[in-house]
Amino acid sequence: MKILRLQKEPFTAAEIAPLTEGRSDIGALVTFTGLCRDEEGRLAALEIEHYPGMAEEEINRVAQEAASRWPLEGIVAIHRYGLIRPGEPIVLVVTASTHRTEAFAAASFLMDYLKTEAPFWKKQHLTDQALGDWVEAKAEDDAAARKWRA
Repeated sequence: MKILRLQKEPFTAAEIAPLTEGRSDIGALVTFTGLCRDEEGRLAALEIEHYPGMAEEEINRVAQEAASRWPLEGIVAIHRYGLIRPGEPIVLVVTASTHRTEAFAAASFLMDYLKTEAPFWKKQHLTDQALGDWVEAKAEDDAAARKWRA
């Protein structure tokens, strides 16, 4: 089972239930939720933009690649867009597998690629009412994604 989507609304723990309902073959469920940070009190909100259609396609491509690399029983990848306040969730990645090693690896792979390959742009809204900069890609995120290409 795959659940892949973009949405403005916050997601909940209920997004995970369809992966395991009625299943006794799943031995590992790895979840990652990325939250908006306040950047030491400087950030009022993060505005996330995306290319509709292209972003969904990229998430699907990466999920397909994860499913081809590891024996997964299910994947959830939900990424929000719009104005997101500190403490609110931005992204949810869930992988289900028979064993934990595969579930952890697939979740890490998905997040590394979502951070570097998916067409999302983040603009900072600062607490002093100023519009901040676009968030630049981080070298450590690119390095994390490169390890999967080796």
